[in-house]
Amino acid sequence: MSNLKRFDPEIYSAIYLETKRQAENLELIASENFVSEAVLEVQGSVMTNKYAEGYPSHRFYGGCEYYDIVESLAIERAKKLFHAEHVNVQAHSGTQANMAVYFAVLEPGDTIMGMHLLHGGHLSHGHPTSFSGKYFKTVPIGVSKKTGRIDYQEMRRLAIKHRPKLIVAGASAYSRIIDFKRFREVCDRVGAFLMADVAHIAGLIAAGLHPSPIPYADFVTTTTHKTLRGPRGGMIMCKKKYASLIDRNIFPGIQGGPLMHVIAAKAVALKEALTPEFKEYQAQIVKNAKALAAGLMRRGFKIVSGGTDTHLMLVDLRNKRLTGDVAEKLLDQAGITVNKNSIPHDPEKPFVTSGIRLGTPALTTRGMKEGDMEKISQLITDALDHRDDEDYLANLRKEVRKLTKKFPLYSERLKKE
Repeated sequence: MSNLKRFDPEIYSAIYLETKRQAENLELIASENFVSEAVLEVQGSVMTNKYAEGYPSHRFYGGCEYYDIVESLAIERAKKLFHAEHVNVQAHSGTQANMAVYFAVLEPGDTIMGMHLLHGGHLSHGHPTSFSGKYFKTVPIGVSKKTGRIDYQEMRRLAIKHRPKLIVAGASAYSRIIDFKRFREVCDRVGAFLMADVAHIAGLIAAGLHPSPIPYADFVTTTTHKTLRGPRGGMIMCKKKYASLIDRNIFPGIQGGPLMHVIAAKAVALKEALTPEFKEYQAQIVKNAKALAAGLMRRGFKIVSGGTDTHLMLVDLRNKRLTGDVAEKLLDQAGITVNKNSIPHDPEKPFVTSGIRLGTPALTTRGMKEGDMEKISQLITDALDHRDDEDYLANLRKEVRKLTKKFPLYSERLKKE
């Protein structure tokens, strides 16, 4: 980054310090990951320089022949990876992918069902502060207070009562297997479309570690980061009969020119996801998540639903007399990055919360395994048990740094600086 360093030292410094932060901290935010050097290279390439409105072989600008190659490769690789009939790789984000599906089959005022934000859902699944809750009437899906798992019987009852036009199956803070077949059965009962939002579990699905929604859902949306370990962006998969409908609702429906440097990076990440090594990586993510959850539970932490089947877990901190907000800041002092998160039936406000969400994709990318998760569960415990001792937290940060040094991240870049 010599040109940037010379021209804009302020931005250069911020990027350098962020690179250092990522290298030295334990990244436990479930929705984050570390892309490969190849993905970084592509996203910073000349592919950012051009407009390519439209789709391969049907562009509104000249000079797009190489962009057609890139986008076509991304589409074909996604089809192969997920066994999808049609794929659109142009969505700028997971939320915009969801928006395109809604606008393709719904009218303002139609009823949708999706998981309640406080029960593990996402803003774009019908929360009143989101476009999804402003344009559409929403019936929230909750989890059982007793088990912390989706209450499929209650979901069926609500669907029959409210007759939604579309049901969303998916979550951003739910740690258990989602039964897409049961969602399909309910949709068939009430005549609703089924949209599966697999943003968090796309990598697990690609590796065969979570049931795929492709046989059941009319539409499948996802981000391309998180467990899929690509650039930040979105993607839509659907039945062939909906292909033109979805494509029109991305462009010109809600977007203009596609971000071709991001699509090129998606193509590279999708090629990585087709390798045997990627399947091994996904299996290790799940092993690590189970080991971390078990380690925390042995140390007296309460995990919502009693464990995890996926890459993440939701920790209920009420028995520790801590809020999520306080825990997030304490752990950050120790070099452990997490996010505060509401738990089901949370008595605290969304900016305070009673829990934290933890995930293992980024740590697994670094090469960490079950034994390291045991160590990290102890580090988390020590940090929260010594919440009033700044010196202790500072020393704990040194212990975190010792661990991260064993698993270097973009280390050569830092050495050059």
